[in-house]
Amino acid sequence: MLNWISHPPAPGAADVPPLLIAHGLYGSARNWGVIAKRLSDQRQVVAVDMRNHGQSPWTTPHRYAEMADDLAEVIGAIGGRADVLGHSMGGKAAMMLALRHGAAVNRLVVADIAPVPYGHSQMQFIEAMRAVDLSTVEKRSDAEAQLAALGVDRALQSFFTQSLDLKEKRWRLNLDALAADMDEILSFPQVEGHWDGAALFLSGSESDYVKPEYRPRIRELFPNARFARLSGAGHWLHAEKPREFEATVRAFLNA
Repeated sequence: MLNWISHPPAPGAADVPPLLIAHGLYGSARNWGVIAKRLSDQRQVVAVDMRNHGQSPWTTPHRYAEMADDLAEVIGAIGGRADVLGHSMGGKAAMMLALRHGAAVNRLVVADIAPVPYGHSQMQFIEAMRAVDLSTVEKRSDAEAQLAALGVDRALQSFFTQSLDLKEKRWRLNLDALAADMDEILSFPQVEGHWDGAALFLSGSESDYVKPEYRPRIRELFPNARFARLSGAGHWLHAEKPREFEATVRAFLNA
């Protein structure tokens, strides 16, 4: 089963479904710690490490059907039904979860991603992480300096090195598995059927990941989808506008 970090509800919190959070590619449950903690004032919040990330098992394949089944297993362990929030790759996994295990999902929040294939590659980042000489790394800044020399943006240097195990001198990312299924990660399965629950597709106003022309496909799969945009935010909307992101998610979950 996936590793997860559970934030228990505050005393006196309402009897509502827990919230499951699924991070994006190269992320981890720890990335969501502040938002998860703040949202736990009203409900249990469980942030998972997706397969091949963080402390979760390294296993193949790294595809959305299997990722969705991983999430369903966690929901089964925390009560059988949950609100689900997923960002980017985690958002695609959350969509597949709703389509494959609809009864397990109460409300669905999909952050800055659509159920469509994307053309940009993420392989350059795997190659950069593979190129870091971990034998010379004593602290995160050592790895960040090497990533900088390889042309990796400063914000991404910090993000990637959150998945660095300094003691063991290794990445907490199964780079080989992620590379092998990169085409699958960037795509989305051709699925039939739909999920009729309440779904919020929340995107950043400065991001091009959820274009207007994607809305018909979203509505085919999620007929009750609603759309919202966070002003001034890009793809990493939860990190760039954390309070606005939190407020929007909270309002939707409590509606």
